[in-house]
Amino acid sequence: MGCCKVPALIQAQVQMGLVSENEHKSLFRRDSDSPTCLMEQGGSFSASRRDRSPNNTLLQSFNIVILSNKLNLLLPFGPLAILLHYLTDHNKGWVFLLSLVGITPLAERLGYATEQLACYTGPTVGGLLNATFGNVTELIISIFALRNGMIRVVQLTLLGSILSNMLLVLGCAFFCGGLVYPRKEQVFDKGNAVVNSGLLLMAVMGLLFPAVLHYTHSEVHAGSSELALSRFSSCIMLLAYAAYLFFQLKRQPSSYTPLTEDMNQREETSDDDEDPEISRWEAIIWLSILTAWVSLLSGYLVDAIEGASVSWKIPISFISVILLPIVGNAAEHAGAIMFAMKDKLDLSLGVAIGSSIQISMFAVPFCVVIGWMMGAQMDLNFQLFETATLFITVIVVAFFIQEGTSNYFKGLMLILCYLIVAASFFVHEDPHQDDA
Repeated sequence: MGCCKVPALIQAQVQMGLVSENEHKSLFRRDSDSPTCLMEQGGSFSASRRDRSPNNTLLQSFNIVILSNKLNLLLPFGPLAILLHYLTDHNKGWVFLLSLVGITPLAERLGYATEQLACYTGPTVGGLLNATFGNVTELIISIFALRNGMIRVVQLTLLGSILSNMLLVLGCAFFCGGLVYPRKEQVFDKGNAVVNSGLLLMAVMGLLFPAVLHYTHSEVHAGSSELALSRFSSCIMLLAYAAYLFFQLKRQPSSYTPLTEDMNQREETSDDDEDPEISRWEAIIWLSILTAWVSLLSGYLVDAIEGASVSWKIPISFISVILLPIVGNAAEHAGAIMFAMKDKLDLSLGVAIGSSIQISMFAVPFCVVIGWMMGAQMDLNFQLFETATLFITVIVVAFFIQEGTSNYFKGLMLILCYLIVAASFFVHEDPHQDDA
């Protein structure tokens, strides 16, 4: 599949140093003699890669991007949701469900188009592209919700993505990997795991202080200090995330060093799969089309959330925290499990923990800043119940990954923890929902 054997999100984690050096080298280093070399020592591309850019017709491009993936059988559900929206006002639940299902293949194809475009850029630009578009579906949904004044939906959806990645995705990866390799403990880079845990704790700190300030009634200026603190903390978190990206991407070229004979042989067997399938401009055009289609469906999805909650008699908090992230991140879930079953746990952690870091350190503060520009009072006070859930989740995951090993029992425990979280939000009535 494409120029890279891993999904776009994995490539982003590789560029940002969220996977181990060995996994990174075995998947992304190319011999300097190879005509299909993707990137050279300084991050520039070989002329042979540009020469081998495919020259597809419109029909061939459509066949590669749309018809080649079985998941795209779900694409018709999007137009069906729009049609149902205009035909009736009493089936918001069905509009929500069909929109949700229709967005699922679009999220996967967005990753594919980004991956293809990254084949024509250097490692720095490619990493930033994948980091930006890795969670573009959640960002688009959040921006539409902000525009509709549904601040709590934005907060709960982003929170749900973090919880889903840390507990459900990582738990399924550990569990499935442990079943495939039951007689040994799978290992991953403990140093990266500890650093990632620290970044998640920093994100928790950013969310915790506005909540504590609110519930202790210790604001200097009642009603405004909490919002001011949230906006200041958001700018600091964005700065920290930018510094983290800069540090990881600047030190990336030093990782391209010679490998052992075994790694070279494994790489040579997959050379046929390394060329891009679509050209640079095809990737840009498809990226624009898919982003526009996701934006269109997100508007109908957000508009139907409240109606779906009433129709299904399910709390909006459960829909936002549990249902939206599970369906929206389905492709990433499958990727994490696949790599764990191939004994590549560092890549699985790159999906699960790396995506959680992107959402908590970039998407959340980014939405606060966007809300600031829109005049919406989006803040980092996710309320006591939600903040406590996130804090305990980060602590539990940090304890499970601190040893640098995994097995099916650890995976099972994380999955069971997620079931407890899901049950908690199913019976939790958000007292602040009316404020949204």
